[in-house]
Amino acid sequence: MFSVTVLGSGSAGNATLVATGRTRVLIDAGFSHRELRRRLALAECTTDALDAVLITHEHTDHVAGLPRLAAAIPAPVYCNQRTHAALGGIELPRLEAFASGETFAIGDFEITPFSIPHDAADPVGFRLVSDGLAVVIVTDLGYLPENVKDCLRALDCLVIESNHDLEMLKGGGYSWQLKQRVLSRTGHLSNDGLGAFLQTEFDGHPRHLVLAHLSQNNNLPELARLSAQRALAARGASPQLDVAPQDRPLATIWL
Repeated sequence: MFSVTVLGSGSAGNATLVATGRTRVLIDAGFSHRELRRRLALAECTTDALDAVLITHEHTDHVAGLPRLAAAIPAPVYCNQRTHAALGGIELPRLEAFASGETFAIGDFEITPFSIPHDAADPVGFRLVSDGLAVVIVTDLGYLPENVKDCLRALDCLVIESNHDLEMLKGGGYSWQLKQRVLSRTGHLSNDGLGAFLQTEFDGHPRHLVLAHLSQNNNLPELARLSAQRALAARGASPQLDVAPQDRPLATIWL
């Protein structure tokens, strides 16, 4: 048995705690050190109890609290070499480098990072497996290429981006350049983009599906949920569906 707690997800910060009775792994550190400590406490965890911190990519909403966190805890930070270089001199005293596609172990978890299409140095999602149970955390991707789809099979929990509603984005106040960035194949996955996957290629295996990294300007939780619900119904799948908030942790999911 293990647990998944999305501590918060969106353009203002991202972090997720995945834990067993013996091993606690934090994926991304996109909140201030103080806020990370506060949110971890709500999940009955402390920063000192972490066994590792995994970084998906170097954008601020995923690493804002990393410098202080890395300096304060005994646990190592795992990221790939290009992401480390893109962090711009952040000191990581206990750095562990990984390569996409190569599985490594941390305590009870076998972890496989996989490449995703986003406008960062070398962004990844993570698949974590323990005692036959599997979870994937994957946000910040413009579309779902085949290598990502392969990683989304036979899961028990999937945390995946549903960033924007297309009509809200097109009619909203973003500049043309920013709209083009979000809509590009290295931007962010829309409600419709995720819905197409859920309706046509989702295997229906996960018991839990979490919609994450919703745009505060170009999406609404009810729109993301409705899009996913329609796609799941057409597919004949019925996982527990949750929407990760930005301002507080989502209730812990137990697998």
